[in-house]
Amino acid sequence: MGKTADLTAVQKAIIDTLKQEGKTQKEISERIGCSQSAVSRHLSGKSVGRKKCGRKRCTTRRGDRTLRKIVEKDRFQTLEDLRKQWTESGVETSRATVYRRVQEMGYRCRIPQVKPLLNQKQRQKRLTWATEKQHWTVAQWSKSVMVWGAMSAAVSAASYQEILEHFMLPSAEKLYGDEDFIFQHDLAPAHSAKTTENLWDIVKRKLRDARPNTLDELKAAIEASWASVTPQQCHRLIASMPRRIEAVISAKGFPTKY
Repeated sequence: MGKTADLTAVQKAIIDTLKQEGKTQKEISERIGCSQSAVSRHLSGKSVGRKKCGRKRCTTRRGDRTLRKIVEKDRFQTLEDLRKQWTESGVETSRATVYRRVQEMGYRCRIPQVKPLLNQKQRQKRLTWATEKQHWTVAQWSKSVMVWGAMSAAVSAASYQEILEHFMLPSAEKLYGDEDFIFQHDLAPAHSAKTTENLWDIVKRKLRDARPNTLDELKAAIEASWASVTPQQCHRLIASMPRRIEAVISAKGFPTKY
């Protein structure tokens, strides 16, 4: 068993006072809320200079400095990577110890943000789309009306086509009438299925696929605020479009931070 906590200076002073008043060790221990043995050790002088208990620190300061150099060399390493390199330097330890030392140094573990993988064709489409909209003003973006829809679970091509035919198209006709509109979707299997393309041929509607991974960052922002979106948030999103377009162009079609 580990040792109990050492008595505080106040507790020691109270013990001395109560002892002078003739109180027994049992009465004193009950009075200050400690064990009778702790009172006895204090009165006998055996509590002075007691060795601290606990497991001895398994790494040295020199070893900790080595770990800091390993971390600072590349901060995107996993705990296992750090442990292996630390072991190679001569410090054999566990992942738990690595974690504690890294925490002591002020570093915190983070999971890197996953960005969509884009092939060359997709990047070119993104870049072309952004270039076309490069000189659009905020006023032009504000005139663009987007109706955002989402499905809570994966659907088959047949289910997706049924939704389009019986729900989306009738709603679009009510909203736009005979006016042209653009329906955009991504490259999910149900969206790009041959039978889905045939459906559009049947209804004589022109389908233009959204560019691959359509402004993923804007999509994420919309999804994040979907439940409580405000007019101010909408205005901020619209105002940010020129910056987003420039970011796509600067990244040459690759994923951006947005």
